[in-house]
Amino acid sequence: MGLFGILSIANQSLQAQQAGLEVSANNIANVNTPGYTRQVATLAENAPAPGSIGGGGGVEVQQIQSIRDSVLEIRLNQETQNQNKLTALQQQLSPVETLFGTTGGAGLGTAIDSFFSSLQQLSTNPSDGSERQSVLTAAQTMAQTFQQVAQAVSQQSSGANQEVVQNVAQANTLLTQIASLNGQVADAQNSQEDSSELVDQRTNLVRSLAGIMDFNVSDGGSGQVTLTTNSGAPLVVDTVATPLTTGNSGTGVQDVFSNGTDITASIGGGSLAGLIQARDQTLPQLSAQLDQLASGIANAVNAQNQSGFNASGAAGGNLFTPPPATGAAASMALATNDPNAIAASADGTPGDNSNLLAMEGIQQQAVSNGQTPDSAYSNIVSSFGSVLSAANTQQQASSLVLTQLQNQRAAVSGVSLDEESINLDQFQSAFQAAARVVSVISSLSSLAIDLGKD
Repeated sequence: MGLFGILSIANQSLQAQQAGLEVSANNIANVNTPGYTRQVATLAENAPAPGSIGGGGGVEVQQIQSIRDSVLEIRLNQETQNQNKLTALQQQLSPVETLFGTTGGAGLGTAIDSFFSSLQQLSTNPSDGSERQSVLTAAQTMAQTFQQVAQAVSQQSSGANQEVVQNVAQANTLLTQIASLNGQVADAQNSQEDSSELVDQRTNLVRSLAGIMDFNVSDGGSGQVTLTTNSGAPLVVDTVATPLTTGNSGTGVQDVFSNGTDITASIGGGSLAGLIQARDQTLPQLSAQLDQLASGIANAVNAQNQSGFNASGAAGGNLFTPPPATGAAASMALATNDPNAIAASADGTPGDNSNLLAMEGIQQQAVSNGQTPDSAYSNIVSSFGSVLSAANTQQQASSLVLTQLQNQRAAVSGVSLDEESINLDQFQSAFQAAARVVSVISSLSSLAIDLGKD
């Protein structure tokens, strides 16, 4: 191998070590960039030139590789879907929980107890006008509290419904961006250009989409990814994004459609899943339980009041407006404002409290799903609290798992300043040594040329 052969090897080394320096510098520059994937310059030995004596063929940059763990990325997407589902469910249910709080809540349980306590107080003196008015006041408070709680639950459900539409719009924006990056990645790879930055951007978008909904990811070829719903409907194929739509399916809420097919029930992850669970399951169940309790109390009190005689000796009527088939809690109201309409007597005798005692006894009777008013209310609070408590516990566990996965990704794909500092020193030393070789060969070449002139 002649001097020019050695010079060629040195020049190759300069270029290779410079590439390594550039990669390390870029890693260090992006140490705090969210979603950045660490790059590594892979150097490879060149084969010796034919007929060369001694030495090798130098070095070249074989590839600049982004260090990714595809399985870990999938796990991160899955746990992000789970985490955001539980977080969305928490956010929808927590405001409702405050309605049942012992402090600062609407006080429905207290209102129910106060109504029956007012009946007991009146039974000691059925002719007392002020006590009769107290019963109506307590009844009005109970009715208004039922309305307040029912309306708050309905408003929370409506808010979740609006957020479903907003989430679908955000998902569609992400799908369009992912499809666009698919094309850019394919173009870069087909042109033998570095696509790592584009892949990082797409990975971040896919992770954002995972925060909204669950989906399947597969290799689309040429560096592209294919996204489909759980049922296999396309979301992103090549550079084409298939947007989701929302529409009223006849239930009064906005369902999610893919290619005209309702996929609402199959969405199992992301914030959409949490919103849908709250809107379509937990909150409607709570509303139904409140309606059962309101209807049970109103019907039982009305029936008992109709069995007695009022202060004028006439047959009693309804104290509450007869509840409708649906929405009993939201529409609960008094049917009369006349204190004398309370039928205290069982036989019309002035001062008799027999019917009033029977009305008071409703508190110990099964009026809602085989339960007393107090038991039914406690069951409502307990069942709702169990759903929220489970969401809280699962969300905390998911948060720990997600943190562990993020730490694993950081260990695999993240930038270590200590490691990059070592790499810089190695590439710098190799670059300086190669430059020294170039300098020596240059001197020897000049000497050989001078000798040839003599």
